[in-house]
Amino acid sequence: MIYLRLFFEFFKIGLFSVGGGLATIPFLQDLGARTGWFTAGDLADMIAVSESTPGPIGVNMSTYVGFTCGGPLGAVVGVLGLVTPSILVILLVSLFLKKFRDSRTVDGVFQGLRPASTALITAAGLSVAQIALFQTAQESQSGAALTPYWPAIAIALVVFVCMRLPKLKNLHPILYIAAAAAAGVIFRL
Repeated sequence: MIYLRLFFEFFKIGLFSVGGGLATIPFLQDLGARTGWFTAGDLADMIAVSESTPGPIGVNMSTYVGFTCGGPLGAVVGVLGLVTPSILVILLVSLFLKKFRDSRTVDGVFQGLRPASTALITAAGLSVAQIALFQTAQESQSGAALTPYWPAIAIALVVFVCMRLPKLKNLHPILYIAAAAAAGVIFRL
């Protein structure tokens, strides 16, 4: 039963997350809240790992959640659920490509989807920033709804400043990721 639910949940995410992997984040937040399969902190960890490993973020995250819930078969089912809508849409579009190529209606639909996918990605970015830079009331000793997590804010500011300095601007992004990961480990100790 878990495999059918994994497929269905990730099928819905794949069907409605127009705009790429980052657009899946709001859907994944909802999935975690509804099913209890992962917490907001787990989601932040999944995003960090998925962004720093090869492959599409949505596929990496569906693999992780599927594996956590159903082992290796769950990982495969999660990925299949996520990519099936795209495959079906591509097959349908390829059947009618000639007709769609010059359609004003299709052009209008894509014009409408662009701002929607931009809004989803922006919302996802803000959610990730909130998870990464602030502690919730459960994580914080102060009891405040959101408390700044100063080590993470310091890391973000240092990376931001370094990326603006002419001599450091052209460094490979993996160096920034490795340095931030090392700083995160040091702050956790």
